[in-house]
Amino acid sequence: MDVGHSAPIGPGEEAVARCRRLVEPALREAVAVLHPWGATMAAFTLGWSGMDGTPRDHSAGKGLRPAIALLSAEAAGGRAEPALPAAVAVELVHAFSLVHDDIIDNDERRRHRDALWKAYGVGPALVTGDALLALAVRQLAGHPGAMRHLSAALVELVQGQTADMAFEQRTWDGHDRVSTDEYLEMTAGKTGGLLGAAAAAGVEMGGAPELAQRMWDVGRDLGVAFQIVDDILGIWGDPDVTGKPVHSDLRREKKTLPILAALSSGTMAARELSAVLMSGATDDDTVRYAADLAERAGGRTAAQALAERYLSSALGTLDQCLPQARDLRALCDSLVKRVS
Repeated sequence: MDVGHSAPIGPGEEAVARCRRLVEPALREAVAVLHPWGATMAAFTLGWSGMDGTPRDHSAGKGLRPAIALLSAEAAGGRAEPALPAAVAVELVHAFSLVHDDIIDNDERRRHRDALWKAYGVGPALVTGDALLALAVRQLAGHPGAMRHLSAALVELVQGQTADMAFEQRTWDGHDRVSTDEYLEMTAGKTGGLLGAAAAAGVEMGGAPELAQRMWDVGRDLGVAFQIVDDILGIWGDPDVTGKPVHSDLRREKKTLPILAALSSGTMAARELSAVLMSGATDDDTVRYAADLAERAGGRTAAQALAERYLSSALGTLDQCLPQARDLRALCDSLVKRVS
């Protein structure tokens, strides 16, 4: 989605755009070593071309993770350029995770286009995802400090993804119901780990390795807040903005925070929501009604409040260790305020 013509661009978006201009040439150089067919699929999933190879004039996604790496390096007193390997690595891992996630969830659309597996097939998509992961590791092979953070994030990502899949086997109600605490632990790994690695590797390569652990904590808290906002958008978001059908998470019966919070509210709407979810129906009328019940039970409000709590924690730690990080702070704030 093209932004900037209908609303003013904030300082966080300006910083992301600046970082994206730095990262994209390095990202293209990293991907260029792949087999020509693999490079074509990588270019498609990164938004550089259409399925027929026709170039596009913008990349997929906003480049948030590499921006966090570069802005963390700058805030630590370094320059952005030495942190480019970390920025490229986290973006490649993010792309790899999305390719595999779409296969796992059977999602046919990603950012207003066919998902990679839908466009090229499951096998080619799996290999492309694996290639992106291999290239990410290659980026940091000569940077052991940053590589430690990426390795930790990869373990957390796999653990979080496994937990998320395991949640699908559990019921909506009763003693086996997924708790909000379990959800928060899952998303801290699945989403927070990579943001933590971006921030920690950024300060590591910016010359302040002593801040790496605290910046890891900043990234993890930010990742939880970011994922909760994504959960809100996955139920009530505008398809023109999200690139996915309305109520997509409800239709897939994903156990997301707004639904879990609604179910735990003890209200009449929560009890009715539980019955609707337990029925297993996923037609348009049912998922629309479930979304309405979740909102009436307070799920949307509770999720927004929790996202803001995690954002506050991230910003509090950031202000303590890098009080001069204005661009990074603005970016963090914008990630959660996109549903306000």
